[in-house]
Amino acid sequence: MSEGLKRDYQIGGEIGRGEVFAVKTIQKTLLAGDALERECLEKEAKLHQLVAGHPHIVGLRDVYEDDESLHFVLDLCAGPDLFDQIAGHGGPFLEAEAKAVMRPLMEAIAHCHRRGVAHRDIKPDNVLFDAWGQLKLADFGSADWFGDGRPLRGVVGTPYYVAPEVLSGREYGEKVDVWSAGVILYSESRFPTRIFLGVSAEAKDLLRRMLCKDVTRRLSAEQVLRHPWMTSGPELI
Repeated sequence: MSEGLKRDYQIGGEIGRGEVFAVKTIQKTLLAGDALERECLEKEAKLHQLVAGHPHIVGLRDVYEDDESLHFVLDLCAGPDLFDQIAGHGGPFLEAEAKAVMRPLMEAIAHCHRRGVAHRDIKPDNVLFDAWGQLKLADFGSADWFGDGRPLRGVVGTPYYVAPEVLSGREYGEKVDVWSAGVILYSESRFPTRIFLGVSAEAKDLLRRMLCKDVTRRLSAEQVLRHPWMTSGPELI
């Protein structure tokens, strides 16, 4: 979905309960003439509800509409998103810090895949944190259903994070999310472009397996969670 459809957020509350939520508002006029964005919007609430209830996925409290807009009532994530954390970090993440992000992120992605949902727009901007520092995967506006075994289609996602098979125009599957998560790991680590000085062998191996152009050899989300780097102790990058 376009940036214009994604950035109209407000803070809302429920009278008498003292709870505060985020309200994502999408103007219906912005959907006119764009069949792909309209299709994605129609699926967003349904697919978000399908994966709801996981501790690392933003909660969807309600969906309602008026004559002009569609509104999503979401759990408020008041902390800085992962994009801001990477930009403000001042250097590469320690491997322990990278794992503290990658483990819950991959748990959220694996949960989505078990439910037959591909997110299709995994990027730091969609990795949020609540007031307690709990990671929450957000924004299912580009998500699609693959649980019936059918392949996914359509060029969606964000440049630099989207998997190569999406850009090629071919049919693809849920492993596009693994590629995008691999780009996030690379971004956190800021690995040198020519040599990987100071990077553990396990981290390099995981990156190669996540950022593998051959989809048949690319790890699934579940396999990423079982990789030795994800289960081993912290080391420095």
